[in-house]
Amino acid sequence: MIHIKSLTLSACALFLLASGATLQAQVATSQITTNSPLVVVKKAPLSENELKRWSHLDLVKDTIPGMSVDKAYAELLQGKKGIKVIVGIVDSGVDIEHEDLKGMIWTNPKEIPGNGIDDDKNGFIDDIHGWNFLGDVVAENLEMTRIVKKGDDGSAEYKNALAQYEEKYKKALEDKQQVDFLLDVHSTIKKELNKTTYKIEDLSTITSTDSKVARSKMVMTQIFTNAGPTFDPEAELEDYRAHVYDELNYNLNKDFNGRKALGDNPEDIKDNHYGNNIVFGPDKEKALHGTHVAGIIAQIRNNNLGADGVAANAEILTVRAVPDGDEYDKDIALAIRYAVDNGAKVINGSFGKSFSPHKKWVYDAIKYAAKKDVLIVHAAGNDGYNIDETKNINYPNDSEDNIKEFADNVITIGAINNVYGENVVAGFSNFGKINVDVFAPGEEIYATVPNNKYKYLQGTSMASPNAAGVATLIRSYYPKLKAAQVKKILMDSGVLLPTMVVLGENPNPNEKPEPVAATESSRTAKMVNAYNALLLAEKMSKK
Repeated sequence: MIHIKSLTLSACALFLLASGATLQAQVATSQITTNSPLVVVKKAPLSENELKRWSHLDLVKDTIPGMSVDKAYAELLQGKKGIKVIVGIVDSGVDIEHEDLKGMIWTNPKEIPGNGIDDDKNGFIDDIHGWNFLGDVVAENLEMTRIVKKGDDGSAEYKNALAQYEEKYKKALEDKQQVDFLLDVHSTIKKELNKTTYKIEDLSTITSTDSKVARSKMVMTQIFTNAGPTFDPEAELEDYRAHVYDELNYNLNKDFNGRKALGDNPEDIKDNHYGNNIVFGPDKEKALHGTHVAGIIAQIRNNNLGADGVAANAEILTVRAVPDGDEYDKDIALAIRYAVDNGAKVINGSFGKSFSPHKKWVYDAIKYAAKKDVLIVHAAGNDGYNIDETKNINYPNDSEDNIKEFADNVITIGAINNVYGENVVAGFSNFGKINVDVFAPGEEIYATVPNNKYKYLQGTSMASPNAAGVATLIRSYYPKLKAAQVKKILMDSGVLLPTMVVLGENPNPNEKPEPVAATESSRTAKMVNAYNALLLAEKMSKK
């Protein structure tokens, strides 16, 4: 779903959860080529340019825990020509008209645009750049809300859903109080400064002795201090407000039926041709999440716009199936199959939910993708949970018992931030030494958003496409390697996390969280690295 599990954690998280504004750290790391110990010291804050592209930088050269993408292009890919790789983006939709995605969008060669005919006879009329399984639907319930709405059937699933629903609804009401307070603080500051946009240095100019103004200055100063240099109070607080109000009005509202606008029965998997070909949906601005994901993978490199994508040879195939709320299992299953049938070799899934009534439909789609040699890259989720625990499962997954994988083509990605050390794993990132495979950059990632704009977002939703971009590089330059081999390369070639790391969110901000062994974080205790991955791919391709 597109809320705090897959979208940026909102302004609230930036000042309540993030403490990563301090960019001075002495760290123990692994050499990029040998994984042997090396000491790296970061002595200065990231510059604006470094921040915009930190995920592409190199831990040894730049002392920033990026994926060494720039180094890979400069030293390994110079003069080489890879093949085009279709990447399926199963998400909220993509602004295929964005200036920094021109030429990077997949076009169906078997369809004649605008003739109203299903030329390729796949059941989808004029699916030129993908398909929109949501039609005009934007907002939706959470899956737990849908389960509660159906009534008590005596099942454990219902009881669990009800308990989580009640807890989440209570939290949403508390968040509403907080966001209303913060918006009032922001309004007070704007009025006092007589400007809409302001920075932390502007706050120091406020000298009013009015108690409300003084309190607002203190609160906003603290927010800026914790949030870091990219914090924009006008935009971030509006994002937070929209998130909280959408939760109450749509996600947790038992009287709301988002599916009604589509007219499809989500309980019938055999009814599989619905929606339309408008891949960014009825409101392009609402395709923010999917456009950001697409940009991380494929925004044009070296064109002096925004940032750079990881994979220069990617072709983005858009499958809109993730609303503002929890996705339906039916839509996800059909979206995966659609992407596979139209030639995707990598599928990114930056979505997830806690309940999955028709998980078998999705499992069958994953198995179908495996048979067709398609790698699925999936976000681990943003609750700061250990998803090895059955109460914290993040669907879709690739294990019916949450232990043994039924397919070898799914890789699950956690998120790191840009400061290497015991706090390098993002506090919001889910973890688990069984069900999370590897980590990738996911905090303060700069990429495309609708209508030729760019934005910093954070979440495992951003880490997943970073990893998917590296997978796309491998499949572009070493196309004979299978999906399972690409997964293994991403895991085996990563750079080691520090020996000890902090995992999850600290419930008590006044206490220093205790680090644990990095081996508790994931199957590999590693971070994705493009340079290493390509070296290993070269070696494996010669076997």
